Amino acid sequence: MNSGSNRLLDELAKVMTDAAGAAQGVRREMETAMRSQLERLLNSMDLVKREEFEAVRDMAIKAREENDALAARLDALEQKQSSKSAADQSEA
Repeated sequence: MNSGSNRLLDELAKVMTDAAGAAQGVRREMETAMRSQLERLLNSMDLVKREEFEAVRDMAIKAREENDALAARLDALEQKQSSKSAADQSEA
């Protein structure tokens, strides 16, 4: 009887091991299918890659800085022009 219960336990362990292996295989297949679907979805959404976004952001920052510098330069020229016009009018 002892060897019969050992054989039963061995068979049960083998079935459990096979079931665990099958479950892992199913899990891998599901992960692969889900990853594939997610990639397909993301590709169809027309998203911007991070590197491209950062490059455009850096260009926008540089353009804003240049715009601010040009605005300050324009203000200085307008101040100079208005003070010159005021001096010309006071001489007349």
